[in-house]
Amino acid sequence: MTLSDRPPARAPVVLLPGAGRDYPMGRIRAVFKADGAETAQRYSISEWWLEPHTQGPGPHAHDEDDVFYVLECEMSVLVGERWLDAPRGSFVLVPGGTTHDFQNRGDVRAGVLNVSVPGPFEPAMQGIAEWFRENPPGPA
Repeated sequence: MTLSDRPPARAPVVLLPGAGRDYPMGRIRAVFKADGAETAQRYSISEWWLEPHTQGPGPHAHDEDDVFYVLECEMSVLVGERWLDAPRGSFVLVPGGTTHDFQNRGDVRAGVLNVSVPGPFEPAMQGIAEWFRENPPGPA
């Protein structure tokens, strides 16, 4: 491959804490760090923050792999039929097609970094945010 055969270079993405494209959904907040053109449509990176005692999206499955890394406090994560208590620093890889969910059952706000592969994921967020506004998450 010669230099002229290479696809155009993507710009680096550098964000300060809390920065990104924000999707508030009541007791849940998603902040997208990179998706779409930023990743050449290959993956999506976002943070998901849940207020104390908040259910997540509900058990679901999709073709994409989901990687979760717990950023703050503890998140309860459903993988298949098993709930796991994942404290800060925990890593969970959910292969595509596997039923999964996440909840904050604790007394303080909890967050996870999510990598979804392949991407993009963000184009679905307007519909997801609207769904959560119409169907607020219940207590965990």
